[in-house]
Amino acid sequence: MMRILITGANGLLGQKLVDLLSNNPEVELIATARGANRLPYTEGYTYRSMDITDEQEVLEVIGDVRPDAVIHGAAMTDVDKCEREKDACWAQNVTAVEYIVEACRQTDAFLCHVSTDFIFDGAAGPYDEQAQGNPISFYGWSKYAAEKVVINAGQVGKPIRWAIARTVLVYGIAHDMSRSNIILWVKKSLEDGKNIQVVTDQFRSPTLAEDLAAGCALIATQQAEGIFNISGKEVLTPYEMAIQTADFFGLDKSLIAQADGSTFKQIARRPPRTGFDITKAQTVLGYNPRSFSEGIAILAEQISQR
Repeated sequence: MMRILITGANGLLGQKLVDLLSNNPEVELIATARGANRLPYTEGYTYRSMDITDEQEVLEVIGDVRPDAVIHGAAMTDVDKCEREKDACWAQNVTAVEYIVEACRQTDAFLCHVSTDFIFDGAAGPYDEQAQGNPISFYGWSKYAAEKVVINAGQVGKPIRWAIARTVLVYGIAHDMSRSNIILWVKKSLEDGKNIQVVTDQFRSPTLAEDLAAGCALIATQQAEGIFNISGKEVLTPYEMAIQTADFFGLDKSLIAQADGSTFKQIARRPPRTGFDITKAQTVLGYNPRSFSEGIAILAEQISQR
């Protein structure tokens, strides 16, 4: 049996990882997050409170658990908040990774670190795993720096075994969460008869949270080393995502207006064109994500069960 510890268990990815791995009879799962467990069930895993910004707590919990693999998904991901609160962003996204790396070094645990398309400037997407980062936001810089921490940890001192799972625009539904996503926002806006503006000059590979969890689990259970793009298959604009959402739910597309990024006043810059080539993950890991239309259908089913 493989012992896997995950961070950020209360977040969207973390909850999907718990859903997936707690049902795997070959995995002993330890879920960690700051504060209390917010999941509605406790079967199939052990919960440990762990603040990733507390070095002693990280070393103690991971040292006590001695996992075979760590999936580090916890991070500060609000891009504009990262721009406003740079110290907090760096503490959660970079310094905490240094603590996780050291704990993995001490316990000989394999590390799967979750990263983002925002390490790129968006000038030449979609990207493969060899593309060079060039962030244009503080959030992007923090995640790029964290990648360097992980990569360098495999080369200095007692090296660790590691993988980086880069992802893009993760969407899904989780328990006890207030954050929306483009599908829920478009659905509610159109149901309420609201006119909305959606950008046509940004390109992403929208990623169903269940698919990201599956990709991270494949990396951890196979202990597959290196960088992997774990995202959806398609490269779409938010406008195209909104139109697909309206079509699926039979809502009025005439309420959706095309806009460009300059329409919206956002503190942090966004890379215009990212998206990923996922050939390596498909070939090496057997990763097989759902299409965006299949993702909408999965969310629709989950909404009906709430």
